[in-house]
Amino acid sequence: MSMPLTVYRFLMPPISLIGCGASKAAGEYLKKLGAQKALIVTDQGIKKLGTADSIKECIEAAGLQAVIFAGAEPNPTDLNVADGLKIFQESGCDAIVSLGGGSSHDCGKAVGIVATNGGRIHDYKGIDTVPKPMPPFIAINTTAGTGSEVTPAAVITNTENNVKMVVWSINVSVNVAIDDPELMVGMPPALTAATGMDALTHAVEAYVSLGRNPKADALALKSTQLIGKYLRKAVANGQDMEARVGMAYAQYLAAEAFSSAGLGIAHSLAHQPGSFIGLPHGVCNAIFLPLVCEFNMNACLERFADIATAMGEDITGLTEREASVLGIKAIRTLSADIGIPEGLTELGMKETDIPVMAEWALKEVCTPTNPRTTTLQDMINLYKKAM
Repeated sequence: MSMPLTVYRFLMPPISLIGCGASKAAGEYLKKLGAQKALIVTDQGIKKLGTADSIKECIEAAGLQAVIFAGAEPNPTDLNVADGLKIFQESGCDAIVSLGGGSSHDCGKAVGIVATNGGRIHDYKGIDTVPKPMPPFIAINTTAGTGSEVTPAAVITNTENNVKMVVWSINVSVNVAIDDPELMVGMPPALTAATGMDALTHAVEAYVSLGRNPKADALALKSTQLIGKYLRKAVANGQDMEARVGMAYAQYLAAEAFSSAGLGIAHSLAHQPGSFIGLPHGVCNAIFLPLVCEFNMNACLERFADIATAMGEDITGLTEREASVLGIKAIRTLSADIGIPEGLTELGMKETDIPVMAEWALKEVCTPTNPRTTTLQDMINLYKKAM
């Protein structure tokens, strides 16, 4: 392996807690950050389960105050951010605790960005566009997939054009990331499957990305190995704590990997159905991942052969191309085994949606690091295959 000549950034939370019961330390760490009153940003599902109230109690037990905002929607919007910011300001909050999956974390981060920098979240679309740090911020994960508790990014849907805005900056890193597998036990099988395939997409795309580097490689391959071993078990039995812990680590490692290496066009393609018609991000990633792997395969055969090994396949005696094909087949088999839909048509996407989505996908921030050069027609073809 040749060593990269480029300088890579690794923007990780200064503190990460992973393990059963880790979320109980939220109040303690908020106090260490100097907070007095936290806004808990979550969704209605987490609120109804009582998880938000439990975290609020932990915070209050540490002598602090907390207010719950349960307005983070799937594929959170600029309107969600504005609603959360209003409660943050009117309640006199000075810290944020995001609780849930990627939607809650992204919404919470966007609230934090605007709380300290002013304006609207639209003003910060892009890379290195956030001049001031967010308020003290703890991200508590309840899913094993998005990695948003780790990444220095927020993805918010602009309701003016239904396009996802990506904000990526050193000042969008949280202070403390918490992955507590005990909070993941209640995830239904379909959500476990979708978020797990989201994590696998992060790992695979990071490993073949043009931004790949030795640290990201190690993280991505270990994540892929853990997902190949534990995702089926976590979907089959949500009470399997070994599988839940394994997936918590897998998604965390994958997020670390793509935070420095970048992603590829599986994400570029998947973001559009999520923002335009509200399809689940993890499911879209799962559908696009094997198609994009086939598209990219010739650009880095040796890397896809490594992925086959990480997925548990025996590549002894195979050529790099044969091993690559076997690795992509393993991804497809895993996706089918855990009940991921076969195509976008059954999820409600129409052929007429393709032209505009393809244009936006080509402009996506994830597209430049894809290992194979991509055209608008390539994007159109991939959408058609995914139908």
